Amino acid sequence: MPTSLPHSDDDTHRSPLLKLLIVVTLITMVVALWYLVDYYLRGSSEDVTWYPPTKPCDLQQGPCEASLGLDARLVLDIEGELQALETLPVEVQVEGIEATAVMVEFVGRNMNMGFNRFPLTLQEEGRFRGDAQIGVCTEAVMPWRAQVIIETSDGRKGSWFDFNVRRRL
Repeated sequence: MPTSLPHSDDDTHRSPLLKLLIVVTLITMVVALWYLVDYYLRGSSEDVTWYPPTKPCDLQQGPCEASLGLDARLVLDIEGELQALETLPVEVQVEGIEATAVMVEFVGRNMNMGFNRFPLTLQEEGRFRGDAQIGVCTEAVMPWRAQVIIETSDGRKGSWFDFNVRRRL
């Protein structure tokens, strides 16, 4: 006659608790992996020397500029109306430093809006152009930040310009 081990009530209670702990651990690992992948896809912004905008500026009204140290500056110009999911011609002019690459990234100021980085192409000395697109807006008025990152022989330098996008009804 087969014998069975005694069955206690503790074994029954541990099983759901153990399952819950396994699920919580797996969720934690997935979230940590997501942050790690997001960090490497975006690139670390910690290695960028950030310079504030020279003066308050509204990208909806025209170009904005920032000083990048003593003798250097950048000017960001976005043509057209700043609207979500519209192709936007973007131009960055760099003066006083030699830029090897320029990219513009649109970042949601109050929520993560995904990967919105656009490399620009060198047109002539100090002038980079390309097309960009602002992600879909989830609010009636969505606050955004345009971050301009410039690759130089001295490292990465950048500035930012804040703006709002009103959702079309």
